[in-house]
Amino acid sequence: MLEQAAQIVQAAVASGRIPGAALGLVHPDGSSEMFCCGVKHLQKPGNIEPDTLFDLASLTKVLFTVPQILHLVEEGLADLDDPLSRYLPEMAWMQGSALPSRTLRQLLNHVSGLPAWEAIYTWGGEAHTLKQRVLQHRWEMGPVGHHVYSDIGYILLGLLLERIRGQALTSFALPEGLCFLPTQPENCAATEHDPWRGRVLQGEVHDENCFALGGATGHAGLFGSLRGVLAYVSHLMSGQVLSAAAMAEMRRPQQAERALGWQIPHPGFSGGSLCSRQTLGHTGFTGTGVWMDFERGYAWVLLTNRVHPSRHRESGILELRRAVGNALAAAWKA
Repeated sequence: MLEQAAQIVQAAVASGRIPGAALGLVHPDGSSEMFCCGVKHLQKPGNIEPDTLFDLASLTKVLFTVPQILHLVEEGLADLDDPLSRYLPEMAWMQGSALPSRTLRQLLNHVSGLPAWEAIYTWGGEAHTLKQRVLQHRWEMGPVGHHVYSDIGYILLGLLLERIRGQALTSFALPEGLCFLPTQPENCAATEHDPWRGRVLQGEVHDENCFALGGATGHAGLFGSLRGVLAYVSHLMSGQVLSAAAMAEMRRPQQAERALGWQIPHPGFSGGSLCSRQTLGHTGFTGTGVWMDFERGYAWVLLTNRVHPSRHRESGILELRRAVGNALAAAWKA
């Protein structure tokens, strides 16, 4: 089933648009197929392998933060419709700000009114101080219900997780093949030559705000290998990560293009036009993506280092993802 999709990925790497890629498929019976090609770093030896770690970027939101928030709900420690101020009371001193009354559900679904992004890394200071500044910053709020894909919302959700659990995100237990702050940079796919840090990034998070906030946040910082992400997604689909009730809530459409954190099929969907209506998907800026087709029972993962050596080049990643998703759907046999 992977053959045609693998040829598409191989062609993208051979064209020079993307240095390396790892493609994997989980079948309904839990078995998997994997295909890797290309290199980890353009200036160093080393091919992409199933255990090569990729900077998952915004996949952190749906592979880590969404399940972790749902675990709080399962344990009775939080509710999706609780306001932020219940857990982060120091935000409530901001008279006139609507943010403390925004709910966890609104942040998860990017409809809280928070802005998309802010250059937090330019504020200066240590990670602990920056976290406090994020909590007490007077964010300019838009209307509730208007969809703005917001890293800020997920940064706040990460701070909420740290507050309730009483530990840093870097101390949270993670499945094998997933980690924050990799200890072996040489086993990681390189990302960008970062002008701010003055070096090619390998084994340190690409996202500047995440790096400034300590390397693990609710919106970025997670690294994962193809083997590790495939196994985790398989466990997620088979009900080994969340309860049936939590899984149903995660999959339930929250708005036209989004379930809880995840995207659902819509025109231009990253997973292509041929996936079933019961598909959840999400992507990461560095060139990563995960899609789960619950109707057909399979999932697929595409990890690339498309921002290496620079984000300022056309990699064709949008078209590549849809082409791979369509090839897999066309090859699927019930």
